[in-house]
Amino acid sequence: MASHSQIYLVLLTMFLVHTSYSREIEREMTVEVKAGTEECFYEMVKAGETLDVEYQVIDGGQGELDINFYVAGPLGTVLVQDLRRGEGSHRTTMSEQGDYRICWDNTFSHFNTKTVFFGVMIENENDDDDDDLWDSGFEASVTAEDIYEMKIEDIKGAMDRIRGHLTKSRFMQDQLRAYEARDRNVAENNCSKVNTWSIVNVVIMLVTGIIQVVLLKSLFDDKSRLHGIWKKGAASTFS
Repeated sequence: MASHSQIYLVLLTMFLVHTSYSREIEREMTVEVKAGTEECFYEMVKAGETLDVEYQVIDGGQGELDINFYVAGPLGTVLVQDLRRGEGSHRTTMSEQGDYRICWDNTFSHFNTKTVFFGVMIENENDDDDDDLWDSGFEASVTAEDIYEMKIEDIKGAMDRIRGHLTKSRFMQDQLRAYEARDRNVAENNCSKVNTWSIVNVVIMLVTGIIQVVLLKSLFDDKSRLHGIWKKGAASTFS
């Protein structure tokens, strides 16, 4: 019977090979979608694989935090669509292999550029690779008694679940950072608007005050041109 250290070594090797064979793609990106345009990305997805897309608009310029979103299949059929939304999450299992188009559409906006943070995950939930792994000769290294004793399949399943949870945890942390960036951009835009209108109001108040002082002074200054206008106006009124 193989020793426990040999069994652990085989288990570790099997897990590493299984990880390398399983197809799991994860991408995260921040993209600017200019006004009147759309930005698209292509992902090759096999039949039976799951496409998971999460996005949120973190900066809307001076406009709203919203954008159009859709996923189109290899033949151009729209599979998922959102209209004028600030965030979304979609998980779809594809029935055919091909290049899928993931697009953010900002054509409805005429002035404001939208900044979108998104993450894409492609997962293969099939277990066909496990059979290939066992067919590659690993079963010859461990006897059937050792397999049942150490519950290799349970350990592999637990490792896969842990790896999946860690990946999704990191993805959720990135989403939370994107929420923070969006809130910060909203606060900065609001601060900019408040400062701009405050300056405008102060300028209007100063100009109004100067005009009032000049007009009031002209009433008592005989040399002022405005004083002559006041006298003419008063004379025409009482005549």
